[in-house]
Amino acid sequence: MRVRRISTALGSAAALALALSACGTAEVGGDGGEGGGEGNGGGDTITIGVKYDQPGLGLDEGGTPVGFDVDVATYIAGELGYTPEQIEWTEAASANRESFLQQGTVDMIVATYSITDERRQVVDFAGPYYVAQQDILTQADDSEINGPEDLAGKTLCSASGSRSANNIVDSEEDGGLGVDAQLREAGNYSECLELLGNGTVDAVTTDNTILAGFAAQNPGQYRVVNNPFGEEKYGVGLPAGSTERCEEINAAITKMWDEGQAAEYLEAAFGETDFAYEESVPELDACA
Repeated sequence: MRVRRISTALGSAAALALALSACGTAEVGGDGGEGGGEGNGGGDTITIGVKYDQPGLGLDEGGTPVGFDVDVATYIAGELGYTPEQIEWTEAASANRESFLQQGTVDMIVATYSITDERRQVVDFAGPYYVAQQDILTQADDSEINGPEDLAGKTLCSASGSRSANNIVDSEEDGGLGVDAQLREAGNYSECLELLGNGTVDAVTTDNTILAGFAAQNPGQYRVVNNPFGEEKYGVGLPAGSTERCEEINAAITKMWDEGQAAEYLEAAFGETDFAYEESVPELDACA
């Protein structure tokens, strides 16, 4: 895959805000009265779960979510026959993504939702639409932590419902790195940032996309270690048994990358950060 690094250094909150404003801007709660059923969608509205607290990816700005995931979701919905006005946005925190899909609260979830075998037991995935890598965020003046191995004896924060911290602390037999760090679970990554800022935890770990957004939103306060490991395949979460819809979304993802739209969305979201992103379409998983 080709990799493009956006050269500007991390750190301009104002510039990030401008970048975010360039992202998708479908209003929360489409009115649904203008016939999404005339397109391929088969209904008046489509309900999509996104994050509301992740700068650059999914951030609630006065009732309008913006970010890379929002742009991707808007594009996919368009390919399914829905206009932006027909999208109803719902906040999907890490801990409630499976339940939202199982209960029919949403039609799909585009929320840094990593594809795993465990999750595939209860929900379906299309994609991935992007492949991120895991990294670590520390306070800006912390020079001791420069990789997962440096977390031994440290306190590590991860959001409820995320497996990122387990990738570090679980034994090698269980697929982890076997690092002896103490885990601290928070409700979401915004809470992890608060704990990191007040010194309750030593580091936060999750996808480098998420960490880059937070670091840019808080210039001079946090540092991304920039020593990525593993990979996180961002999928579009769907209710179990959504094989046909999965195939439609995979076709939309391929088109999005082929047309250059995905690269434009990444540039808009992370154009003011030192974040390296893939420039070519990820290898899509087969729909079950």
